[in-house]
Amino acid sequence: MMRAPEAWAVAVRRPDRVIEAKRHDLPPLASRNRLASVPFLRGIFVLIESLSLGFRALSWSAEKAGDEGEEIGRREIIITMVFAITIALLVFVIGPAFAANWIKDGVGGNAILFVVIDGLLRIALIVGYIWLIGRNPEIQRVFQYHGAEHKTIHAYENGDPLDIVPIQKYSPRHPRCGTSFIIIVAMVAFVVFLLLAPLPFIWQILSRILLIPVIAGLSYEVLKGAAGSRWLAWASQPGIWIQSITTKEPTDDQVEVAIASLLAALEPAAVEEVKGRGDVAPAALAAEYDLGQTGEQDG
Repeated sequence: MMRAPEAWAVAVRRPDRVIEAKRHDLPPLASRNRLASVPFLRGIFVLIESLSLGFRALSWSAEKAGDEGEEIGRREIIITMVFAITIALLVFVIGPAFAANWIKDGVGGNAILFVVIDGLLRIALIVGYIWLIGRNPEIQRVFQYHGAEHKTIHAYENGDPLDIVPIQKYSPRHPRCGTSFIIIVAMVAFVVFLLLAPLPFIWQILSRILLIPVIAGLSYEVLKGAAGSRWLAWASQPGIWIQSITTKEPTDDQVEVAIASLLAALEPAAVEEVKGRGDVAPAALAAEYDLGQTGEQDG
């Protein structure tokens, strides 16, 4: 899946080996909701929209890759999102707090120790979970496609041709990755909860749920600052390290799918600019494009 300023797109290689890409127009959030342009609030809107687009992209790609069934509807997406968020809260937010409180009481610690243990447990659970699911061969392929996305974006942002050789020379890691956001959220949460350490245990639990929008908003600003400012660049470094788990070196055919997705997301003028740089992967040019209202993709 690729995001562009005015659209998002997803591409998949079908069982018949043909790449199919679909574009969805998506004007910037700030143009659709005034609150989405307000610092510390915009991160909440970006997070919600990113989750929704991710589920939609997975639904469509699963349908096409399996060459059967129907795309999951809006209702099913909402139910799945609610279920996933609930499980995530229980495992990565509430669970570590109870465990940290038990450990703290066992060693005769104070409120500061509770927050430190809670934060360390949360990060360990997140990293451990990512590492564990990464042992699955299918998830490994997902991580390879993740790397293909990043390599393709690197090449595009650096003005290189969108062909296999120029793209494969880049790193599969990227500072604006969602993995970096997850780690920054854990770091920001640690600081926020450290300030709230004197609160009774019940309020510690409630704060970890009620302050999720606040932490998401703060984390988005940190992520944005880390991408555009040298003095904040260190904040994205832990996420880059974790990307050694969530991104893998892609195969050439996976890069072709990533190129097709990017071409579908770009405006026609930007596609022409890309073609002017040099050769574009033939398989990506030969893909079947559904560009909605934008027009047809030339080969």
